[in-house]
Amino acid sequence: MANLTHRHQKILQRLQEKGYVQVNELCQQLQVSAVTIRKDLKLLEQKGLLFRSHGGASLHNPYINELPVNEKEKIRIEEKRRIGEAAAKLIEPDDAIIIASGTTVLAFARSIRPRHHLTVITASLNVALELNRHPETEVIQLPGVLRKSSASVIGTYAEQLLQQFSCSKLFLGVDGIDPAFGCTTTSLQEATLNHCMIQAARKTIVLADSSKFGKRGFGKICDIDEVDQIITDREVSDTIVKILDEKGVEVVRV
Repeated sequence: MANLTHRHQKILQRLQEKGYVQVNELCQQLQVSAVTIRKDLKLLEQKGLLFRSHGGASLHNPYINELPVNEKEKIRIEEKRRIGEAAAKLIEPDDAIIIASGTTVLAFARSIRPRHHLTVITASLNVALELNRHPETEVIQLPGVLRKSSASVIGTYAEQLLQQFSCSKLFLGVDGIDPAFGCTTTSLQEATLNHCMIQAARKTIVLADSSKFGKRGFGKICDIDEVDQIITDREVSDTIVKILDEKGVEVVRV
């Protein structure tokens, strides 16, 4: 940390501890103005020591490059399994739910062991095939254009069909969670479909491992206060949990 002021070192230390910092939080801790903190963050970003985002900064590049679904499945396998098992416990007898697309919601689908009738609406081909094995489960596969990278459908056919349903819960996978900006994915069309899913469900539950926090995809799905609950792993910091709690979002770490 040569050539850095004591305040810069404090910012980087906090960032190493938490992974993500907010401007307002740094102002209180360091007793300086928001203008000063923003200048500090800009300088540190120019030195390649952090990445700025709206209202704060993170250690990792907040902008996401899309990976094919078969590559994503190999990342954070154990975390996704635990998240999926925790989410499966939320299913109730005779439930009607929506499952979006992504490898974390696929891990959730693999954890479902229905004992009663279950209706599932999904955009994901892999989720549909997984749940079709259970005789107790009725699967409604949304129609549309197949997005090969995620093995899921997008488009107006799926969006229009969702208007005909009202479900208890949506289990949503995302590519990025930025407390200030909201939930995002790498595809604008997928983001639009995901937002339609939110409107068709009474409760929105995001399934995302800790690597998704502080990042942004190209397409915005929703503001963070449109989410009811996030199920994630234990690596998410207390700072992030507190920020989300203040916005009315329950965070479950498993």
